[in-house]
Amino acid sequence: MKSKIVHVWLICLAFVMPAKAQNERPVWSKEQAWKWHQSTPWMAGANFYPASAINQLEMWQAGSFDTATISRDLGYAAGIGMKVMRVYLHHLAWKEDKAGFKQRMNTYLTIANRHGIRTIFTIFDDCWNTTYAAGTQPAPKPGIHNSGWVQDPGRLLHDDPSLMATLETYVKDVLNTFAKDRRILLWDLYNEPGNSGWGDTSMPLLKNVFIWGRTVNPGQPLSAGVWNFSLKNLTKFQLEQSDVITYHDYTDRHLIVADSLLKVTGKPLVCTEYMARTRNSHFANTLPGLKERGIIAVNWGLVQGKSNTIYAWDTPMKDGAEPKVWFHDIFRPDGRPYDASETALIRRLTLGR
Repeated sequence: MKSKIVHVWLICLAFVMPAKAQNERPVWSKEQAWKWHQSTPWMAGANFYPASAINQLEMWQAGSFDTATISRDLGYAAGIGMKVMRVYLHHLAWKEDKAGFKQRMNTYLTIANRHGIRTIFTIFDDCWNTTYAAGTQPAPKPGIHNSGWVQDPGRLLHDDPSLMATLETYVKDVLNTFAKDRRILLWDLYNEPGNSGWGDTSMPLLKNVFIWGRTVNPGQPLSAGVWNFSLKNLTKFQLEQSDVITYHDYTDRHLIVADSLLKVTGKPLVCTEYMARTRNSHFANTLPGLKERGIIAVNWGLVQGKSNTIYAWDTPMKDGAEPKVWFHDIFRPDGRPYDASETALIRRLTLGR
């Protein structure tokens, strides 16, 4: 029933989508989007942060930027044929050390490229903890999913609207630096706007980041993934403004939703989040169908680590015991797969063996 409602709502939306955005350069046409798609091979990959990082700040700050673990974990991914990673940035790491932050981005891209992996960089995020600070990050809370993940910019922008000017400088600096970099597949400008109860209060930043992105006009497409169709204003804007359509779906109706998006938007899709085992979102019932449709597929989680994403969103295990069924993630830190049948399936779909 939910999928039918989504399909009907998207049909209605199609009649109000404008032909052209009112920004510095227009949104890619369907023809431009499909040209990009046709020049881009199908890929599978994961949302990535090294197992040694609890959040984006720990990944990107100079004192905790862990190239050894980054290379190790990306090596596991490459071993099963994964060719793309989605990686979150954070403006505070840039603000604390602008040149160093961009150099670390380049170092990460060099490591990923060595493993044959391209990157989707995600700029802003409305998920999990609303506040954050530079420096040493908190230790994981036992058994709690993403206990230390932080939003960007989170509450700070709501408390201090003048931060918007800093965010503009940040976005333009990063995009200008890497605008022609072929190691970057796509810019995901804002993860799940409106999450954590922010709702339509996230719209000003969402609008601005697309304007800033189109002002820079990088060679890579710009997008912001749709994730909650009940947030109608945000979803409508995201679909209107995205050069190619990115989306999240953690249900067993995933392929029905994907077919609706393909039919109504008429643009190629990139799934930037899926796979939550206890919600019946598995590689086996999703990834083959995504490949058949030519939809680049990026699941949540690669290596078990400080993010605690083997635990479900809403099912904490405060004793820190390993859950019988992992929620996300594919590998243990030593490289052993959680489920060898899953890695065999991924390898067969990506490498043909």
